[in-house]
Amino acid sequence: MNEQKQQTITVIGFPMDLGSGRRGVDMGPSALRIAGLESKLEQLGYRVEDTGDINIEIMEKQKLHDPKLRYLNEILKTSKVLASRVEKVLEQNKFPLCIGGDHSMALGTIAGVSSYCKKNKLTLGVIWIDAHTDMNTDDTTPSGNIHGMPLAASMGLGNAELVNLYGFAPKLKPENCAIIAARSIDIEERKNIKKLNPSVYTMSDVDKLGIHRIISRVLKQFKEKVDHIHVSFDVDSVDPNFAPGVGTPVPGGLNYREAHSLMESIAECGCMSSLEVAEVNPILDVHNSSAMFAAELIASSMGQRIL
Repeated sequence: MNEQKQQTITVIGFPMDLGSGRRGVDMGPSALRIAGLESKLEQLGYRVEDTGDINIEIMEKQKLHDPKLRYLNEILKTSKVLASRVEKVLEQNKFPLCIGGDHSMALGTIAGVSSYCKKNKLTLGVIWIDAHTDMNTDDTTPSGNIHGMPLAASMGLGNAELVNLYGFAPKLKPENCAIIAARSIDIEERKNIKKLNPSVYTMSDVDKLGIHRIISRVLKQFKEKVDHIHVSFDVDSVDPNFAPGVGTPVPGGLNYREAHSLMESIAECGCMSSLEVAEVNPILDVHNSSAMFAAELIASSMGQRIL
């Protein structure tokens, strides 16, 4: 990816907050743009086209039909639009960069990427960087918030409509998924993780092994069996001391250098073909610092270097 310096990055905004229990994360795409995302990428030599935001009905205009699957219909509807946009960008040989919004966004991004891979006989691998594994279902969720379900649904577990979004399932094989920086997992959710058995590297693993060893191991394994790597980065993977403005802050996350080292390693690999960044919440932020940090991390994943 990074060898093709003139490749076009297509930015797709997904101002979704229906999947989370907290308001404000729908302003994440605007915050990332204000943080200078486009100019950072252009300075690295990319062409950037910003396609604006996908239209999503606000919470106040909707009825809550199922407390175990909050705002399911609007999430399904808009996720299909996102999937179609992502797939089209890949068909045009451009790089989709999706900015959210809460992490239910991954339902649509992974569906679109997976559909593209399926049609082109490519094997999809997903690196999921998140404090949470997002592997709840409507049976295990303690909150009913769909942003805790996209990874399980992408791997074929959970509500049938979520699982079969965009007309096929599963989108992703568990053996082609690696979760990094997990530190907040619901008790019932653990059963889903054991059932599907993706690779999970918790913050304890980061402490013991170091982030560089973990990402090197994941990328080495993926290079041997995967053709398209999608990176799904939830900013709450970072410790709240560095990124306070996130949807669901959890203490004890990645520090500044660990986060950048992780993204720099992905850039060095040159094997990332799509990226999404979720859960920037300006309402909880301090002077847009989390969005600025997230924009810097995106730049690191696209090849920004210290020297």
